[in-house]
Amino acid sequence: MKSAVETLSPTRAKLTVEVPFEELKPSLDAAYKKIAQQINVPGFRRGKVPAMVIDRQVGRGVVLDEAINETLPKKYIEALQENNLEPLAQPEIEVTRLEDNEVLEFTAEVDIKPEFELPDYDGLEAEVEDTEVTDEDLEEQIKALRERFGTLNTVERAAADGDYVTIDLKASQDGEVVDGAEAAGMSYQVGRGGMLDGLDEALLGLSAGESTTFSSELVGGDLVGQAVEVEVTVSQVQEQELPEFDDEFAQLASEFDTAEEFTADVRERLGRGKRLEQAAAARDAVLEVLLDKVTIPLPETLVTEELNSRRENIEQQLMMAGLTMEKYLEDEKQTVEEFESDLDRRVRDAITAQFILDEVAKKEEFGVDQQELSEHLVRRAQQSGQDPQEFANHMFEHNHIPELVQEILRGKALSVIVESATVKDASGNVVELKNLRPDGTIGDPEAEAAEADADEAAADEVDADEAGTDEVAADKA
Repeated sequence: MKSAVETLSPTRAKLTVEVPFEELKPSLDAAYKKIAQQINVPGFRRGKVPAMVIDRQVGRGVVLDEAINETLPKKYIEALQENNLEPLAQPEIEVTRLEDNEVLEFTAEVDIKPEFELPDYDGLEAEVEDTEVTDEDLEEQIKALRERFGTLNTVERAAADGDYVTIDLKASQDGEVVDGAEAAGMSYQVGRGGMLDGLDEALLGLSAGESTTFSSELVGGDLVGQAVEVEVTVSQVQEQELPEFDDEFAQLASEFDTAEEFTADVRERLGRGKRLEQAAAARDAVLEVLLDKVTIPLPETLVTEELNSRRENIEQQLMMAGLTMEKYLEDEKQTVEEFESDLDRRVRDAITAQFILDEVAKKEEFGVDQQELSEHLVRRAQQSGQDPQEFANHMFEHNHIPELVQEILRGKALSVIVESATVKDASGNVVELKNLRPDGTIGDPEAEAAEADADEAAADEVDADEAGTDEVAADKA
C-alpha cells in the first residue's frame, strides 16, 4: 500500500491511498464466501457456490463493492498511522480509481489535530481575588440553618413576602384551560421565584379563599413560551417562625454546646468552601495564562458541533428549571449576541485546552492503570447519580472507555501544570493548589479522606475483567 498526504489547511488533510490488488484479495475471498452463503444456485450447496458462478449470477461489481467496503476502513487507519495523523472526525472517503485485478485507489478528507509548539508550562504565574467570609455570609448561612428547623403557623391575614401558601393554579388560553397546566394543593413560598413570571406579585395581598388572575408564559409542555392567563387561588397562608440562634439551638442542630462554638464552626466551613472556590478559580486562571501563550487553529466543524451540543444542554437545563432562554438572558442581562459570543469563546478555549493537555500528557508519558479507571468510573457515576456498575457497563458496551481514559490523562496533565504554578491572591498571599484531583476538579482534603474508603469499595465492585486491565494500564495519551 502507498499513501500520500496533502495539507488542505492546518486542520484538514487529504489522504490518497493506493492499494495493490493482491492486498485486496483476502477481503475479496471473504466477500465471495459471504455471498455464497446468501444465494441459492441450483446444483450447488449453499456456501459452496464457485466464484465464477457468483460473478455470473450477482455480478463481479457486487463482490468488489463488498470487498472494498471491508478493506477501506483498515487501509484508512493504516494510512493515518503511516502519516502520523490524528483524526478528529469521520472522514469523507471517495473511491477514485478501481482497476479489476490491478489496483484500488481512494481519497479521504478528514479534520485532523493541528500541529503546534507546546509552550513552556512549568512555573506559570497567575492572580485571583481575595477570599473572605463576611458577616453577611455568616448571617445568611445561619438563617438557612434556622429555616431548616423553623415551624409553619397558619395565619388569618393576607400573604406577605416570605410566607408559605397553599395554592391551586390553572392556565387558560383563549378561554380554554390548557391541558396539563393545572396544579392543586401546591406549597409555595412567596418571593422564592423560579416558577411563573408574575406569580409572586399576584400572591402578595391574597388571603385564604381569594383568587386572582395574571398574565404569564408557560415554562413547560407543548406550549412552552406561549402567553396564557393564570388563575391562582390561595387556600392557606402560613408564616414561618424561626428558632432563636442560642445555645439550645446549637445543641439541637449540631454537636456543639454553645452558639459561639457553632458560629465558629460555620465560619470555618464557609471559609473552607471559599478556599476551594478560590483554588478552582486559580486552576482556571493558570489555564488562561497558558492559553494566552499559544494560538492553535481549530477545525470549524469541531467548534460547530461543540457549540450545538452545549447550546442544547443549556436549553434542556433551562427547560428543567422552568425557564425560557429569553427569561434566562433577561436575568443575566445579556443579549442573544453577547450570549453567543461568550459561548463561542468558551468553546474555543475548551477545545484549545484539550489539545494542550493532550500534548502535555504525551510529553510527560502519563498512563492510566486499572485502579485509576475504576475510581474515575465511580466518580463519574456519582456525579450523574447512577449506579457505578450500571454506569461502567454502559461505558464498556458503547465503547466510551477511551474517552474516559483521555479525561484522566488530561486531568493528570492539568495537575502537573497547576501544581507547578504560583498563584497569589490580590493581597499577595500564595494560594494552595495541592488538592487538584486527577479529573481536574479541586478536592477538600478532609472530605477526600472521608470518602476514600467508600470510593475504593465502590471501585472494587466494578468488573475489572471488562476493563481490559493490561490494555488500559499500557494506554498512553
